[in-house]
Amino acid sequence: MIYADRKETVKTYEDLLHSMQESGRQYDLEKIEKAYHIAEKAHGDQRRLSGELYISHPLAVACLVADLGLDTDSIIAALLHDVVEDTTVPLDTLKSEFGGDVALLVDGVTKLTRIKFSSVEEQQAENLRKMLMAMSNDVRVMLIKLCDRLHNMRTGDAWPEKKRLFKAQETMEVYAPIAHRLGISNIKEELEDRSIYYLDPFAYKTICSHLEKNEDAESFISGIAEKIGERLKENGLEKFYIKKRVKSVYGIYRKMYLQNRDFEEIYDVYAVRIILDTVGECYNALGIIHDMYHPIPSRFKDYISTPKPNGYQSLHTTVIGHEGIAFEVQIRTWEMDHTAEYGVAAHWKYKAGVTAKDKIDDRVAWVRQLLESQRETDDAGDLLHDIKSELLPEEVFAFTPKGDVINLPAGATVIDFAYAIHSAVGNRMIGAKVNSRMTPIDHKVATGEIIEIIMGPKDKGPSRDWLNIVRTGEAKNKIRNWFKKERKEENMAEGKAALEKELRRNMINIPADRYDEFMRDMARRQRMNSVDEMYAALGYGGLQMSRLIMKIKEEYAKLDKEPAPPVEVKIPEKTEKTNGGVIVEGIDNCLTKFAKCCNPLPGDAIVGFVTRGFGVSIHKADCINAKMGLEGEDAPRWVRAHWAENVKESFTSSLEISAIDRGGLMMDITVLIAEMRLPCYAMQARRLNDGRAAVSLTIGINNTEHLNSVIAKIRKVEGVTSVQRV
Repeated sequence: MIYADRKETVKTYEDLLHSMQESGRQYDLEKIEKAYHIAEKAHGDQRRLSGELYISHPLAVACLVADLGLDTDSIIAALLHDVVEDTTVPLDTLKSEFGGDVALLVDGVTKLTRIKFSSVEEQQAENLRKMLMAMSNDVRVMLIKLCDRLHNMRTGDAWPEKKRLFKAQETMEVYAPIAHRLGISNIKEELEDRSIYYLDPFAYKTICSHLEKNEDAESFISGIAEKIGERLKENGLEKFYIKKRVKSVYGIYRKMYLQNRDFEEIYDVYAVRIILDTVGECYNALGIIHDMYHPIPSRFKDYISTPKPNGYQSLHTTVIGHEGIAFEVQIRTWEMDHTAEYGVAAHWKYKAGVTAKDKIDDRVAWVRQLLESQRETDDAGDLLHDIKSELLPEEVFAFTPKGDVINLPAGATVIDFAYAIHSAVGNRMIGAKVNSRMTPIDHKVATGEIIEIIMGPKDKGPSRDWLNIVRTGEAKNKIRNWFKKERKEENMAEGKAALEKELRRNMINIPADRYDEFMRDMARRQRMNSVDEMYAALGYGGLQMSRLIMKIKEEYAKLDKEPAPPVEVKIPEKTEKTNGGVIVEGIDNCLTKFAKCCNPLPGDAIVGFVTRGFGVSIHKADCINAKMGLEGEDAPRWVRAHWAENVKESFTSSLEISAIDRGGLMMDITVLIAEMRLPCYAMQARRLNDGRAAVSLTIGINNTEHLNSVIAKIRKVEGVTSVQRV
């Protein structure tokens, strides 16, 4: 087995050398061979979870990097990218052997493994921050990382299930969008497809089965390509190439499951791509296609005159064939096609020895902008949120009255639009006109809209509420900067008041003689020069209250140098003056209501959410809204709660019953409910297509023990296969 491993590794390395020699590019093969032998020796007998020799992974990454057409240093860095992280070879050794560029590339890809983080989210954010900083100086760092992640996803079956899901989610939210932003469509699509294979295997298999069964469509599109080729020749276009393209699994998934459409309703599953020599020939071919087939007006996009931010250019049109079947036609030049496939790697400046500023600098400007916005806050959640927001694949294109194009992520508002023009425009904004009509400032921008920003006087500033409206990190950063510079005293007062309120809510009573020193220490831990600066950061939003209060709880527990839980909560004595049988810790005699999203029952672990003017809303601790709320900006408004003893109130609970459809099913369930003397508030039954029936039931229940007893009895009804609490 070991011998077979070594033999396979050697063959892969020989294939890599052969592909480099055949490429026609200049490579320092001696230097690459030296790097390979160092990596092979360093990894030794290390093995991956799949059982393969570990060296097979960096070797596979080097092959992918070579396929992108990158240079000698990139291939060397790919071979050595795990050496510093997973072996005893130090970075200085690589620097002395291969130079500073290789060392910087390896360091940029290497994760921060020797630093202890307070959470997985913080570790993920800091690793991304490190990589993005390196990428802002040299985009090869991210190209190598994308190849690394692609090979890991190809071999992800060996991961434990929990790790598979985490890696797939991270790939979908971060790495695939980065590949899209860099214009590398082939890597982007494969990362998405392999992610959805792990995240939703049922949907993945369903889509694959649709594609496999659709053999008629394959022959249909082949016939279309042949007819188009003949017509192009008749019109004098001799030099062209036609490709048949099948939409990616994830592309179909988004339309089927996220837009709730049937497979037959997706018009661009199959497409014809026409590649020509010049832009003029592209528009000529477009006219020929529209003369041959009936175009769908809303499905035409001209990305040649208005390229996407990642440099993608092409003409897209969806037409209806003579058989009544819609299909997509993409038209582009050879250079555009190469750029669409390889993105920034298609214009790789290092391979030509170009050092001056070129297109690549503009293509990674968003990274520098993102990192610049993060200098105002060290919050890991903010960084992850901004990365995911900035990298959304969906984009909108809107116009200023002068015709300038502004690109924004989907969901961006007219405020984001104003700040994308200039910070001064956003700060002075008092309203907006969309297509010559006044519109609310939270209006979401749509592609093709002409937006005019109405500005007020020079001393006009933004509203704090805008921080909850805007979508882009750029706009948030500019709003925070304005408040930071223009409202320092106001920020300090608001921040101090908010912190004192939060301390009271969490029952944190810092002794007066230690308060000032305690706060100075907290300011230093947040990298602030003074306590006032910390208050101001809280006021303008540069420091998240949820993050600060977590640190305060940790330090507060250490004040007397005695073991203590991270949160010191004074639990009030249980009182008969409860509302609804619930005691909310730290709040006496409060009005409570039960959340309809999860319908908590006595016996369930619960938490409370302090609403504005409507008391405390009680949720199950595992309710999805509670989990999301505890991780969001309103986390401080979530409080501990528990059931009072001997709760006598009656509660409602909803059940979803799945059963084999038969006559008398509803009668049997109804009779059982009556025999148990349960109040029934609602009952609905529906027949399913597979010979089954679904019954929705809302009944009165005392507690979880009572509910479990009821569920057990319903499951005994003939034909019932499952009973779920909803």
